Amino acid sequence: MKMNHKILIVFVSLFVTFMGTKAQNTKDKKGILLVTFGTSYPLASKAFDNIDNKVKAQWPDVEVRWAYTSKFIRAKLQRQGTEIDSPAQALVKMAEDGFTHIAVQSLHVIPGSEYHDLLEIVRSMQTLRGIVNIEVGSPLLCGHNDLQVMTDFIHNKFAKGLDEQSSLLLMGHGSHHNANVFYPGFQYYLNAASSKIHLATVEGYPLLDEAIVKMKARGTQKVLLTPFLSVAGDHAQNDMAGEEKDSWKSRLEEEGFYVEIIMKGLAEYDEVVDLWISHLKDIYHEL
Repeated sequence: MKMNHKILIVFVSLFVTFMGTKAQNTKDKKGILLVTFGTSYPLASKAFDNIDNKVKAQWPDVEVRWAYTSKFIRAKLQRQGTEIDSPAQALVKMAEDGFTHIAVQSLHVIPGSEYHDLLEIVRSMQTLRGIVNIEVGSPLLCGHNDLQVMTDFIHNKFAKGLDEQSSLLLMGHGSHHNANVFYPGFQYYLNAASSKIHLATVEGYPLLDEAIVKMKARGTQKVLLTPFLSVAGDHAQNDMAGEEKDSWKSRLEEEGFYVEIIMKGLAEYDEVVDLWISHLKDIYHEL
């Protein structure tokens, strides 16, 4: 009985080892998986087209696939007749299609809960049969260099030409995850570049009320309002620029500011996409 039990353990161990290692004599096949929260706004999705085009231009001979982390967005798109894979589904399909090395690039803004969930999914997929290696690229803001690059971009693109009675206000998403600290951290970098740049979040910190106090203190009359989000989707269209009284635009106008909207997501700017691509380059070389 004990001998049979030992044989069973050895058999199971060999089976798991076989399933978790790459098939022998299989040619390496590299692929790229771009992972974002997602959007159901057709106009906002053009930002993803910009990323897709730039990634394919950088790696013309490598297949590029997409996945959305938001279950809500995937379900909404499915009801509209569009199927988008989750990261787990996309990785399983890539393994089935013979990919041995996969570069997974996060298109999130900060390393929050969505990013850490992605890391867990990738860890669980490393043992798929045929997979040799999967690497995950950092989100937009994940270190000093990222913060400095984005500060220079924001300052040069928006704030440099503002007069003394104007301010730039960025709408970030915010998070309950500890990584929300990147937003006030980024505000510190922005302050070093200009007193005209302010950042607030929808679901985290810094708060819009605090940005309003600071803008009034410096005599701001005009606010240039734009999303600090990968795409100009629901938060930008409604929470930021909607006509409802609790939208940021309405609240700012109620406080006496003249508001000008720039309805463009971060992924529509080549300079920002280049930063994501730099993270992708790092992990692609690791493959």
